Amino acid sequence: MKMKDMTAIVGVGDVELENGKVKNGMSVLQIQALAAKSALEDAGLEKKDVDGIFVAGNWGTPGVGAHPSAVVAEYLGITPKYLDSTNIGGSSFEAHVGHAAAAIQAGKCEVALIVFGSTQRSQKSRSLDGRPPFLTMQYETPFGLPFPAGAYAMATHRHMHQYGTTPEQLAEVAVSARKWAQLNPQATLRDPLTVDEVLNSPMICDPLRKLDCCLVTDGAGAVVIVSAERAGDCRKAPVWVLGQGESQSHWSIQAMPDLTTSSAAQSGKTAFEMAGVTHDDIDVLEIYDSFTITPLITLEALGFCKPGESGPLVANQRTAPGGDLPMNTNGGGLSYAHPGMYGIFLLIEAVRQLRGECDLRQVVDAKIALVNGTGGQLSATSVCILGRD
Repeated sequence: MKMKDMTAIVGVGDVELENGKVKNGMSVLQIQALAAKSALEDAGLEKKDVDGIFVAGNWGTPGVGAHPSAVVAEYLGITPKYLDSTNIGGSSFEAHVGHAAAAIQAGKCEVALIVFGSTQRSQKSRSLDGRPPFLTMQYETPFGLPFPAGAYAMATHRHMHQYGTTPEQLAEVAVSARKWAQLNPQATLRDPLTVDEVLNSPMICDPLRKLDCCLVTDGAGAVVIVSAERAGDCRKAPVWVLGQGESQSHWSIQAMPDLTTSSAAQSGKTAFEMAGVTHDDIDVLEIYDSFTITPLITLEALGFCKPGESGPLVANQRTAPGGDLPMNTNGGGLSYAHPGMYGIFLLIEAVRQLRGECDLRQVVDAKIALVNGTGGQLSATSVCILGRD
């Protein structure tokens, strides 16, 4: 199925943070409302226009996506005719884009609002010892595997063993993200960062060090998707949904078929085929970076390089400002923000890049963006390909 010229993102919004926290001790619902208001204003629409709402409801971690769509709709004063509370972790929002596009094309709704909010930093609700109470984790928890760092550490060790990936190559990912963050006034961390500083940061879960790990912040974001007919009435030029795919290979790490690749191989293939574009057509990459290993595994799964070649691919700051493979241009989960489930911020940044709204970090003449969300423990993935006219 082709999606071109059928649905478009016409509004995005988020909330400002102070040192990674929301202002004035606001609740999850309050910051979701602020993000939704911002996105609707960006689109030139009102909440009465919204007839579809998509929210990743609570998956067990307090403060992270704490309410399902019906609760958020009630709080916003919206009575939608289509609701979706799909939650596949950090990739939920890329999946929501595809679900919203399908609902719009089927006539189920016309204006879809995707919303996320988290106060995990303020509530101190995410720790190495805490984890959502999934039954499958009975095979991991008794053995002391920290969540989620332990799972990603296992994948990192395997990638190093199988392909010779080095700590220095992992550190390149963090340094590149920080260079983008230095160009983003809203990023949480903006101090200069070197490879040596990453390598000398405290060990969290061998071989992952502190600066290999994403931030723990609050945050909220929203995205508005409309039919092609409504797009012409909105305030800003549409960013078209060209393709979308989603897939899952496992949920808990003990069930992962291959620690060195992810289901992005399938979700990416679906998105590329639907969009009718190639890797060479992609101008900007927004790829989930919960840990430095995550983009490396994802780049390989998506086909930007062969298995084991992602370390050399990102060497010499190729994904940093000025490089020919710009990636995670707001600073990513490693330096911008990471409120437990980061995927909606990848969409927001991609839209702003395609609109040319990113000031010092703007990728020149960006026309097509690939957005990849990863949920769980390298578990569920969703890929969106977006384009401007």
